[in-house]
Amino acid sequence: MTEQLRLMAVHAHPDDESSKGAATMAKYVSEGVDVLVVTCTGGERGSILNPKLQGDTYIQEHIHEVRKKEMDEAREILGVKQEWLGFVDSGLPEGDPLPPLPDGCFALEDVDKAAGELVKQIRSFRPQVITTYDENGGYPHPDHIMTHKITMVAFEGAADTEKYPEGEYGPAYQPLKLYYNQGFNRPRTEALHNAMLDRGLESPYGEWLRRWDEFERVERTLTTHIPCADFFEIRDKALIAHATQIDPDGGWFRVPMDLQKEVWPTEEYELAKSLVDTSLPEDDLFAGIRDNA
Repeated sequence: MTEQLRLMAVHAHPDDESSKGAATMAKYVSEGVDVLVVTCTGGERGSILNPKLQGDTYIQEHIHEVRKKEMDEAREILGVKQEWLGFVDSGLPEGDPLPPLPDGCFALEDVDKAAGELVKQIRSFRPQVITTYDENGGYPHPDHIMTHKITMVAFEGAADTEKYPEGEYGPAYQPLKLYYNQGFNRPRTEALHNAMLDRGLESPYGEWLRRWDEFERVERTLTTHIPCADFFEIRDKALIAHATQIDPDGGWFRVPMDLQKEVWPTEEYELAKSLVDTSLPEDDLFAGIRDNA
């Protein structure tokens, strides 16, 4: 090793980093990898999902500041660095027909211009590996889909000095690998669901699996399985730090920790782009990079 390994995780809202790939990040931090979370929006339009905090008028009126403090706490727990891109949460439109997105929100930004803000972060931090969402956003939230779009543009654009001049965006740099988070995959869900039933426990995943069947969700290719069971407790602690967004007594935490570690001790990714040679399946996001770093 002659160069520091660096991982960048690009997420839409504060709390996404703790529910998608958090144990992976904590694992790499423990190994000395420099990890940066880039959060695209402040989560200003996020609902208060923890029933214990619903009705709290202070939180409702200061949701942006509250979620920033939650992010600060989660960042400390995970041991990562974190930067805000500064875009405004689009909210999750609901209804039939769906209402228009609010003016000025992240999902309505010009993709190339918004990607430029991420290019600045990439050129400054110089990550070899970037993780983000697939083209469906993981789930079809407009901010998740927009996060995918700008990350794809920025992955290429960080090396493009004509599109993003160095004087404004910093010295050119080319990341080497790009992954999609695929932690919420069917094999994992089925394995945990069946293990819960085998133990005579109520599974929180029955409804998930029914929805999968109903909507005939296309399964993604899981190329990379990161062993990180030793960091599941850190993952959960970071997620609980986002108190407005998660109920510590809710379904996220109903699968006993020992069962999780035994049945599914990894987090999954889909390799979307690679400029280095690697063999699939992988057990390391830096496969093909470590030996040449």
